[in-house]
Amino acid sequence: MNTPSARKPSAGPLNGVRVLDLTTVFMGPSCTQLLADLGADVIKIEAPGGDSTRSIGPSGDQGLGPLFLGLNRNKRSVVIDLKKPEGVAALLRMAEDADVFATNVRPAAMRRLGVGYEQLSARNPRIIYASMVGFSQRGPYAGKAAFDDMIQAATGLPAVVAESSGDIPRYLPITIADRSVGLYAFGVICAALHARNQTGAGQSVDIPMFETMIPYVLGDHLYGRTFVPPKGDFSYPRLMTRNRRPYRTKDGYVCCLIYTDRHWALFLEAVGKGDLMKTDPRLANISTRTQAIDELYQLVSDELETRTTAEWRKLLPENEIPIFPMHTLDSLLEDEHLAATGFFQETEHPVVGRILETSVPSEWSGTPPRQRYPVPVLGEHTAQVLEEAGYSASEIEALMASGAVRGSARAGQAGD
Repeated sequence: MNTPSARKPSAGPLNGVRVLDLTTVFMGPSCTQLLADLGADVIKIEAPGGDSTRSIGPSGDQGLGPLFLGLNRNKRSVVIDLKKPEGVAALLRMAEDADVFATNVRPAAMRRLGVGYEQLSARNPRIIYASMVGFSQRGPYAGKAAFDDMIQAATGLPAVVAESSGDIPRYLPITIADRSVGLYAFGVICAALHARNQTGAGQSVDIPMFETMIPYVLGDHLYGRTFVPPKGDFSYPRLMTRNRRPYRTKDGYVCCLIYTDRHWALFLEAVGKGDLMKTDPRLANISTRTQAIDELYQLVSDELETRTTAEWRKLLPENEIPIFPMHTLDSLLEDEHLAATGFFQETEHPVVGRILETSVPSEWSGTPPRQRYPVPVLGEHTAQVLEEAGYSASEIEALMASGAVRGSARAGQAGD
Protein backbone atom coordinates (compact mmCIF):
# COMPACT_ATOMS: atom_id res chain seq x y z
CA MET A 1 0.00 0.00 0.00
CA ASN A 2 1.31 3.40 -0.90
CA THR A 3 2.24 5.58 2.04
CA PRO A 4 0.31 8.81 2.65
CA SER A 5 3.48 10.81 2.14
CA ALA A 6 3.52 9.72 -1.50
CA ARG A 7 0.14 11.31 -2.13
CA LYS A 8 -1.63 14.57 -1.54
CA PRO A 9 -2.95 14.52 2.03
CA SER A 10 -6.59 13.55 2.30
CA ALA A 11 -8.76 12.55 5.21
CA GLY A 12 -10.33 9.15 5.70
CA PRO A 13 -9.37 5.64 6.78
CA LEU A 14 -8.44 4.60 3.22
CA ASN A 15 -6.12 7.55 2.70
CA GLY A 16 -3.12 6.38 0.66
CA VAL A 17 -4.99 3.73 -1.32
CA ARG A 18 -5.12 4.37 -5.06
CA VAL A 19 -7.89 2.76 -7.09
CA LEU A 20 -8.12 2.56 -10.87
CA ASP A 21 -11.86 2.40 -11.48
CA LEU A 22 -12.86 0.92 -14.83
CA THR A 23 -16.53 0.48 -13.90
CA THR A 24 -19.76 1.92 -15.26
CA VAL A 25 -23.48 2.24 -14.52
CA PHE A 26 -24.45 1.25 -10.93
CA MET A 27 -22.73 -1.81 -9.43
CA GLY A 28 -19.08 -0.86 -9.88
CA PRO A 29 -19.45 2.89 -9.27
CA SER A 30 -21.42 2.25 -6.07
CA CYS A 31 -18.51 0.13 -4.81
CA THR A 32 -15.83 2.62 -5.76
CA GLN A 33 -17.75 5.57 -4.33
CA LEU A 34 -17.70 3.80 -0.97
CA LEU A 35 -13.92 3.52 -1.32
CA ALA A 36 -13.64 7.15 -2.42
CA ASP A 37 -15.87 8.42 0.39
CA LEU A 38 -13.57 6.77 2.93
CA GLY A 39 -10.48 8.44 1.53
CA ALA A 40 -9.19 6.31 -1.34
CA ASP A 41 -7.88 8.13 -4.40
CA VAL A 42 -10.31 6.75 -6.98
CA ILE A 43 -9.45 7.45 -10.61
CA LYS A 44 -12.48 6.85 -12.80
CA ILE A 45 -11.32 5.65 -16.19
CA GLU A 46 -13.90 6.33 -18.87
CA ALA A 47 -14.15 5.58 -22.56
CA PRO A 48 -14.36 8.62 -24.86
CA GLY A 49 -18.17 8.50 -24.70
CA GLY A 50 -18.17 8.45 -20.89
CA ASP A 51 -20.19 6.40 -18.43
CA SER A 52 -23.72 5.98 -19.87
CA THR A 53 -25.33 7.17 -16.62
CA ARG A 54 -23.86 10.63 -17.24
CA SER A 55 -26.65 11.34 -19.73
CA ILE A 56 -29.66 10.04 -17.76
CA GLY A 57 -32.09 12.59 -16.32
CA PRO A 58 -31.85 16.35 -15.71
CA SER A 59 -28.43 17.84 -16.63
CA GLY A 60 -27.73 14.72 -18.66
CA ASP A 61 -26.89 16.97 -21.59
CA GLN A 62 -23.97 18.24 -19.46
CA GLY A 63 -22.87 14.69 -18.65
CA LEU A 64 -23.85 15.19 -15.01
CA GLY A 65 -27.27 13.60 -14.59
CA PRO A 66 -28.66 12.80 -11.12
CA LEU A 67 -27.81 9.09 -11.17
CA PHE A 68 -24.20 9.84 -12.11
CA LEU A 69 -23.98 12.57 -9.47
CA GLY A 70 -25.13 10.07 -6.85
CA LEU A 71 -22.44 7.51 -7.65
CA ASN A 72 -19.25 9.35 -8.53
CA ARG A 73 -18.29 11.97 -5.95
CA ASN A 74 -14.73 12.13 -4.63
CA LYS A 75 -13.42 10.60 -7.86
CA ARG A 76 -11.19 11.93 -10.60
CA SER A 77 -12.11 11.35 -14.26
CA VAL A 78 -9.60 10.23 -16.87
CA VAL A 79 -10.60 9.46 -20.46
CA ILE A 80 -8.64 6.67 -22.13
CA ASP A 81 -9.42 4.93 -25.41
CA LEU A 82 -8.39 1.34 -24.74
CA LYS A 83 -8.88 0.46 -28.40
CA LYS A 84 -5.68 2.38 -29.07
CA PRO A 85 -2.33 0.83 -28.06
CA GLU A 86 -1.20 4.14 -26.60
CA GLY A 87 -4.26 4.13 -24.36
CA VAL A 88 -3.52 0.61 -23.13
CA ALA A 89 0.10 1.61 -22.48
CA ALA A 90 -1.08 4.61 -20.43
CA LEU A 91 -3.35 2.44 -18.31
CA LEU A 92 -0.58 -0.11 -17.68
CA ARG A 93 1.73 2.71 -16.65
CA MET A 94 -0.88 4.06 -14.23
CA ALA A 95 -1.32 0.57 -12.79
CA GLU A 96 2.31 0.48 -11.67
CA ASP A 97 1.42 2.85 -8.82
CA ALA A 98 -2.08 1.54 -8.06
CA ASP A 99 -3.30 -0.57 -5.16
CA VAL A 100 -6.60 -1.68 -6.68
CA PHE A 101 -7.95 -2.14 -10.18
CA ALA A 102 -11.76 -2.44 -10.21
CA THR A 103 -13.74 -3.41 -13.29
CA ASN A 104 -17.15 -4.72 -14.28
CA VAL A 105 -16.14 -5.51 -17.85
CA ARG A 106 -16.20 -9.22 -18.64
CA PRO A 107 -12.76 -10.81 -18.07
CA ALA A 108 -12.44 -12.16 -21.61
CA ALA A 109 -12.90 -8.65 -23.01
CA MET A 110 -10.35 -7.26 -20.57
CA ARG A 111 -7.78 -9.84 -21.67
CA ARG A 112 -8.44 -9.03 -25.32
CA LEU A 113 -7.83 -5.36 -24.61
CA GLY A 114 -4.52 -6.24 -22.94
CA VAL A 115 -5.55 -5.14 -19.45
CA GLY A 116 -6.39 -8.46 -17.79
CA TYR A 117 -5.00 -9.52 -14.44
CA GLU A 118 -1.97 -11.18 -16.01
CA GLN A 119 -0.97 -8.00 -17.83
CA LEU A 120 -1.47 -5.70 -14.84
CA SER A 121 0.12 -8.00 -12.26
CA ALA A 122 3.18 -8.34 -14.49
CA ARG A 123 3.67 -4.60 -14.05
CA ASN A 124 2.59 -4.50 -10.41
CA PRO A 125 2.54 -7.80 -8.47
CA ARG A 126 0.94 -6.06 -5.46
CA ILE A 127 -2.18 -4.95 -7.29
CA ILE A 128 -5.64 -6.16 -6.22
CA TYR A 129 -7.59 -6.88 -9.41
CA ALA A 130 -11.30 -6.88 -8.51
CA SER A 131 -13.70 -8.10 -11.21
CA MET A 132 -17.40 -7.54 -10.63
CA VAL A 133 -18.98 -10.03 -13.02
CA GLY A 134 -22.43 -11.39 -13.69
CA PHE A 135 -21.69 -15.02 -12.93
CA SER A 136 -18.84 -17.16 -11.65
CA GLN A 137 -16.33 -17.71 -14.39
CA ARG A 138 -16.25 -21.44 -13.57
CA GLY A 139 -19.79 -22.22 -14.78
CA PRO A 140 -21.73 -22.32 -18.06
CA TYR A 141 -23.08 -18.77 -17.52
CA ALA A 142 -19.56 -17.32 -17.38
CA GLY A 143 -19.78 -15.36 -20.61
CA LYS A 144 -23.23 -13.90 -20.06
CA ALA A 145 -23.74 -10.20 -19.57
CA ALA A 146 -25.76 -9.27 -16.48
CA PHE A 147 -27.92 -6.38 -15.38
CA ASP A 148 -29.86 -5.71 -12.19
CA ASP A 149 -33.24 -6.83 -13.60
CA MET A 150 -31.69 -9.98 -15.01
CA ILE A 151 -30.08 -10.94 -11.69
CA GLN A 152 -33.29 -10.20 -9.78
CA ALA A 153 -35.11 -12.60 -12.11
CA ALA A 154 -32.33 -15.19 -12.01
CA THR A 155 -32.37 -15.32 -8.21
CA GLY A 156 -36.17 -15.60 -7.94
CA LEU A 157 -36.90 -12.20 -6.40
CA PRO A 158 -39.86 -11.32 -8.68
CA ALA A 159 -41.37 -14.77 -8.04
CA VAL A 160 -41.11 -14.23 -4.27
CA VAL A 161 -42.71 -10.78 -4.66
CA ALA A 162 -45.58 -12.31 -6.65
CA GLU A 163 -46.17 -15.10 -4.13
CA SER A 164 -46.11 -12.78 -1.14
CA SER A 165 -48.32 -10.10 -2.70
CA GLY A 166 -50.69 -12.15 -4.82
CA ASP A 167 -49.75 -9.95 -7.76
CA ILE A 168 -47.77 -10.65 -10.91
CA PRO A 169 -43.97 -11.02 -10.69
CA ARG A 170 -42.32 -7.62 -10.35
CA TYR A 171 -38.78 -6.32 -9.94
CA LEU A 172 -38.02 -4.36 -6.79
CA PRO A 173 -38.08 -0.67 -7.79
CA ILE A 174 -34.48 -0.12 -6.71
CA THR A 175 -31.28 -1.48 -8.22
CA ILE A 176 -31.01 -3.93 -5.32
CA ALA A 177 -28.66 -6.38 -7.05
CA ASP A 178 -26.27 -3.75 -8.40
CA ARG A 179 -26.00 -1.88 -5.12
CA SER A 180 -25.89 -4.97 -2.90
CA VAL A 181 -23.12 -6.54 -4.95
CA GLY A 182 -21.31 -3.20 -5.01
CA LEU A 183 -21.45 -3.13 -1.22
CA TYR A 184 -20.14 -6.70 -0.99
CA ALA A 185 -17.38 -5.86 -3.49
CA PHE A 186 -16.34 -2.94 -1.27
CA GLY A 187 -15.84 -5.39 1.62
CA VAL A 188 -14.02 -7.90 -0.59
CA ILE A 189 -11.60 -5.23 -1.79
CA CYS A 190 -10.86 -4.06 1.74
CA ALA A 191 -10.30 -7.69 2.80
CA ALA A 192 -7.97 -8.25 -0.16
CA LEU A 193 -5.95 -5.18 0.85
CA HIS A 194 -5.68 -6.58 4.38
CA ALA A 195 -4.49 -9.94 2.99
CA ARG A 196 -1.90 -8.14 0.88
CA ASN A 197 -0.61 -6.33 3.94
CA GLN A 198 -0.04 -9.75 5.51
CA THR A 199 1.39 -11.59 2.50
CA GLY A 200 2.95 -8.80 0.46
CA ALA A 201 1.29 -10.13 -2.71
CA GLY A 202 -1.68 -8.91 -4.68
CA GLN A 203 -4.27 -11.17 -6.24
CA SER A 204 -7.25 -11.38 -8.54
CA VAL A 205 -10.71 -11.60 -6.94
CA ASP A 206 -14.01 -12.15 -8.72
CA ILE A 207 -17.30 -10.92 -7.26
CA PRO A 208 -20.18 -12.54 -9.21
CA MET A 209 -23.62 -10.92 -8.99
CA PHE A 210 -25.62 -14.15 -9.30
CA GLU A 211 -23.80 -16.00 -6.55
CA THR A 212 -23.68 -12.93 -4.27
CA MET A 213 -27.45 -12.39 -4.46
CA ILE A 214 -28.52 -16.00 -3.95
CA PRO A 215 -27.82 -15.92 -0.16
CA TYR A 216 -29.91 -12.72 0.04
CA VAL A 217 -32.92 -14.67 -1.24
CA LEU A 218 -32.31 -18.17 0.10
CA GLY A 219 -31.01 -16.92 3.45
CA ASP A 220 -34.65 -16.18 4.29
CA HIS A 221 -36.46 -18.53 1.96
CA LEU A 222 -34.58 -21.84 1.79
CA TYR A 223 -36.33 -22.48 5.13
CA GLY A 224 -37.56 -26.11 5.38
CA ARG A 225 -35.49 -27.09 2.36
CA THR A 226 -32.39 -26.32 4.40
CA PHE A 227 -32.55 -29.88 5.70
CA VAL A 228 -31.78 -33.10 3.83
CA PRO A 229 -34.31 -34.60 3.54
CA PRO A 230 -36.53 -31.48 3.66
CA LYS A 231 -38.42 -30.65 6.87
CA GLY A 232 -40.81 -28.34 5.07
CA ASP A 233 -41.13 -26.14 2.02
CA PHE A 234 -39.47 -22.92 0.92
CA SER A 235 -40.15 -19.49 2.42
CA TYR A 236 -40.15 -17.96 5.90
CA PRO A 237 -43.88 -17.47 6.56
CA ARG A 238 -43.55 -14.14 8.37
CA LEU A 239 -42.00 -12.56 5.29
CA MET A 240 -44.49 -14.09 2.86
CA THR A 241 -47.79 -13.08 4.45
CA ARG A 242 -49.70 -10.46 2.49
CA ASN A 243 -50.37 -8.69 5.77
CA ARG A 244 -46.67 -7.96 6.29
CA ARG A 245 -46.92 -4.40 5.07
CA PRO A 246 -47.23 -0.86 6.36
CA TYR A 247 -50.52 -0.67 8.25
CA ARG A 248 -53.15 1.95 7.51
CA THR A 249 -54.13 4.22 10.39
CA LYS A 250 -56.92 6.81 10.36
CA ASP A 251 -54.59 9.36 8.79
CA GLY A 252 -51.63 7.55 7.24
CA TYR A 253 -49.50 4.42 7.37
CA VAL A 254 -47.09 3.06 9.96
CA CYS A 255 -44.66 0.24 10.42
CA CYS A 256 -45.67 -1.49 13.65
CA LEU A 257 -43.59 -4.58 14.29
CA ILE A 258 -45.16 -6.99 16.78
CA TYR A 259 -42.64 -9.83 16.97
CA THR A 260 -41.50 -11.03 20.43
CA ASP A 261 -43.57 -12.43 23.29
CA ARG A 262 -43.30 -9.07 25.07
CA HIS A 263 -44.35 -7.15 21.93
CA TRP A 264 -47.52 -9.19 21.64
CA ALA A 265 -48.34 -8.94 25.33
CA LEU A 266 -47.88 -5.15 25.36
CA PHE A 267 -49.82 -4.60 22.13
CA LEU A 268 -52.77 -6.74 23.13
CA GLU A 269 -52.88 -5.12 26.56
CA ALA A 270 -52.89 -1.66 24.93
CA VAL A 271 -55.91 -2.55 22.76
CA GLY A 272 -57.82 -4.21 25.58
CA LYS A 273 -57.28 -7.80 24.48
CA GLY A 274 -54.57 -8.87 26.92
CA ASP A 275 -56.44 -12.07 27.79
CA LEU A 276 -55.69 -13.46 24.33
CA MET A 277 -52.11 -14.17 25.39
CA LYS A 278 -53.50 -16.86 27.71
CA THR A 279 -56.52 -18.06 25.74
CA ASP A 280 -55.45 -17.99 22.07
CA PRO A 281 -53.19 -20.96 21.21
CA ARG A 282 -51.86 -19.10 18.17
CA LEU A 283 -50.06 -16.74 20.56
CA ALA A 284 -48.38 -19.42 22.68
CA ASN A 285 -44.86 -18.91 21.29
CA ILE A 286 -42.94 -17.72 18.26
CA SER A 287 -43.43 -21.05 16.49
CA THR A 288 -47.22 -21.02 16.78
CA ARG A 289 -47.32 -17.33 15.87
CA THR A 290 -45.25 -17.97 12.75
CA GLN A 291 -47.67 -20.67 11.63
CA ALA A 292 -50.63 -18.30 12.04
CA ILE A 293 -48.85 -15.09 11.13
CA ASP A 294 -51.22 -14.00 8.37
CA GLU A 295 -54.22 -14.10 10.72
CA LEU A 296 -52.34 -12.37 13.53
CA TYR A 297 -51.05 -9.60 11.29
CA GLN A 298 -54.62 -9.11 10.09
CA LEU A 299 -55.60 -8.62 13.73
CA VAL A 300 -52.93 -5.94 14.06
CA SER A 301 -54.07 -4.31 10.83
CA ASP A 302 -57.69 -4.16 11.95
CA GLU A 303 -56.74 -2.53 15.25
CA LEU A 304 -54.41 0.07 13.73
CA GLU A 305 -57.12 1.38 11.43
CA THR A 306 -59.11 2.55 14.47
CA ARG A 307 -56.76 5.36 15.58
CA THR A 308 -54.51 8.04 14.11
CA THR A 309 -50.77 7.62 13.79
CA ALA A 310 -50.18 10.11 16.63
CA GLU A 311 -52.60 8.24 18.88
CA TRP A 312 -50.79 4.96 18.27
CA ARG A 313 -47.40 6.49 18.96
CA LYS A 314 -48.75 7.80 22.26
CA LEU A 315 -50.64 4.62 23.20
CA LEU A 316 -47.95 2.02 22.49
CA PRO A 317 -45.12 1.94 25.05
CA GLU A 318 -42.30 4.17 23.83
CA ASN A 319 -39.10 2.23 23.02
CA GLU A 320 -40.93 -1.05 23.67
CA ILE A 321 -42.88 -1.69 20.47
CA PRO A 322 -41.21 -0.63 17.22
CA ILE A 323 -43.55 1.83 15.47
CA PHE A 324 -42.59 4.37 12.85
CA PRO A 325 -44.62 6.42 10.37
CA MET A 326 -44.19 5.41 6.76
CA HIS A 327 -42.22 8.04 4.89
CA THR A 328 -42.82 9.04 1.32
CA LEU A 329 -39.79 10.07 -0.70
CA ASP A 330 -40.89 13.66 -0.20
CA SER A 331 -41.32 13.43 3.59
CA LEU A 332 -38.03 11.55 3.94
CA LEU A 333 -36.20 14.75 3.00
CA GLU A 334 -37.88 16.47 5.97
CA ASP A 335 -37.10 13.77 8.56
CA GLU A 336 -36.22 15.38 11.92
CA HIS A 337 -33.52 12.86 12.80
CA LEU A 338 -31.73 13.27 9.47
CA ALA A 339 -32.02 17.04 9.84
CA ALA A 340 -30.45 16.87 13.31
CA THR A 341 -27.52 14.77 12.09
CA GLY A 342 -27.01 16.86 8.95
CA PHE A 343 -27.40 13.82 6.74
CA PHE A 344 -28.61 15.73 3.70
CA GLN A 345 -26.24 18.43 2.55
CA GLU A 346 -26.58 21.04 -0.13
CA THR A 347 -23.31 21.58 -1.97
CA GLU A 348 -22.28 23.81 -4.84
CA HIS A 349 -21.22 21.86 -7.91
CA PRO A 350 -18.99 23.98 -10.18
CA VAL A 351 -20.91 23.00 -13.33
CA VAL A 352 -24.54 22.22 -12.48
CA GLY A 353 -24.92 24.47 -9.44
CA ARG A 354 -26.51 23.58 -6.13
CA ILE A 355 -27.19 19.87 -5.54
CA LEU A 356 -28.48 17.75 -2.67
CA GLU A 357 -26.21 14.97 -1.43
CA THR A 358 -26.32 12.34 1.28
CA SER A 359 -23.54 12.13 3.84
CA VAL A 360 -21.16 9.23 4.37
CA PRO A 361 -23.27 6.96 6.62
CA SER A 362 -20.48 6.01 9.02
CA GLU A 363 -19.01 8.18 11.77
CA TRP A 364 -15.32 8.02 12.71
CA SER A 365 -13.63 9.36 15.82
CA GLY A 366 -10.07 9.24 14.49
CA THR A 367 -10.02 9.30 10.68
CA PRO A 368 -13.20 11.05 9.57
CA PRO A 369 -13.67 11.22 5.80
CA ARG A 370 -14.32 14.48 4.01
CA GLN A 371 -15.42 15.46 0.55
CA ARG A 372 -12.39 16.18 -1.59
CA TYR A 373 -13.69 16.33 -5.16
CA PRO A 374 -17.06 17.24 -6.65
CA VAL A 375 -18.39 14.76 -9.20
CA PRO A 376 -16.06 15.22 -12.19
CA VAL A 377 -16.90 16.23 -15.72
CA LEU A 378 -15.70 13.80 -18.36
CA GLY A 379 -11.90 13.79 -18.60
CA GLU A 380 -11.47 16.56 -16.02
CA HIS A 381 -8.35 15.03 -14.46
CA THR A 382 -6.74 13.26 -17.43
CA ALA A 383 -3.67 15.48 -17.66
CA GLN A 384 -3.26 15.66 -13.89
CA VAL A 385 -3.28 11.89 -13.42
CA LEU A 386 -0.98 11.24 -16.38
CA GLU A 387 1.48 13.73 -14.96
CA GLU A 388 1.38 11.84 -11.65
CA ALA A 389 2.12 8.65 -13.60
CA GLY A 390 5.33 10.22 -14.91
CA TYR A 391 4.28 11.56 -18.31
CA SER A 392 5.88 14.81 -19.41
CA ALA A 393 3.83 17.71 -20.75
CA SER A 394 4.92 16.94 -24.30
CA GLU A 395 4.02 13.26 -23.92
CA ILE A 396 0.57 14.19 -22.62
CA GLU A 397 0.08 16.55 -25.56
CA ALA A 398 1.03 13.75 -27.97
CA LEU A 399 -1.40 11.35 -26.33
CA MET A 400 -4.15 13.94 -26.56
CA ALA A 401 -3.37 14.59 -30.20
CA SER A 402 -3.51 10.86 -31.00
CA GLY A 403 -6.94 10.50 -29.42
CA ALA A 404 -5.67 7.85 -27.01
CA VAL A 405 -6.65 10.11 -24.10
CA ARG A 406 -8.89 13.13 -23.77
CA GLY A 407 -9.20 16.01 -21.35
CA SER A 408 -11.86 18.62 -20.65
CA ALA A 409 -12.28 22.36 -20.57
CA ARG A 410 -12.16 22.20 -16.78
CA ALA A 411 -8.79 20.41 -16.72
CA GLY A 412 -6.90 23.55 -15.74
CA GLN A 413 -9.21 24.03 -12.74
CA ALA A 414 -8.94 20.44 -11.44
CA GLY A 415 -7.30 20.08 -8.08
CA ASP A 416 -7.64 18.89 -4.53
